[in-house]
Amino acid sequence: MPTRTRKAWNDQSGTALVIALLMMLVLTLIGMGAVFTSTFEVQVAGNKRASTNAFYAAESGLQVTTANISNFNTSGYVDNRYNPFTNPSNPNPTSATVSIEYLPNQYGAPRGLGVSATNFEFMYFTIESTGQDQIQSGSVRSTTQLEQKVVRLVPTLQGGY
Repeated sequence: MPTRTRKAWNDQSGTALVIALLMMLVLTLIGMGAVFTSTFEVQVAGNKRASTNAFYAAESGLQVTTANISNFNTSGYVDNRYNPFTNPSNPNPTSATVSIEYLPNQYGAPRGLGVSATNFEFMYFTIESTGQDQIQSGSVRSTTQLEQKVVRLVPTLQGGY
């Protein structure tokens, strides 16, 4: 009897097949892990692109609004709010939604101005700009909302310096 079990252990036919199958299993698992990782990285890069596009859309709304001084003339404001892109002479080259709010309760020179501005009035405004991603990469579009405070110096009748 002992010769028969010793012969079974010495017979190595099929060992190479088992080792080859185990190696194929390990390589398949490594390959699947690489595919899942690269798919995840592509999704992360797409989300980053979408959020960056939304940020720049909102930023462009702020820049276009602050570039036009007539946006800070309160004659067209309703309830101290104004949408600058409702005026046909003020086109919207951006995809941002912008709202300007006049803050009449704030007065005096802004802190940290660094100058002694006398004979000036200060008008405080808050600009809210919302930008969205133009390409919907997922189930939800990326949205960014930025807020910027603007102070307008207006010379008084005595004249400012």
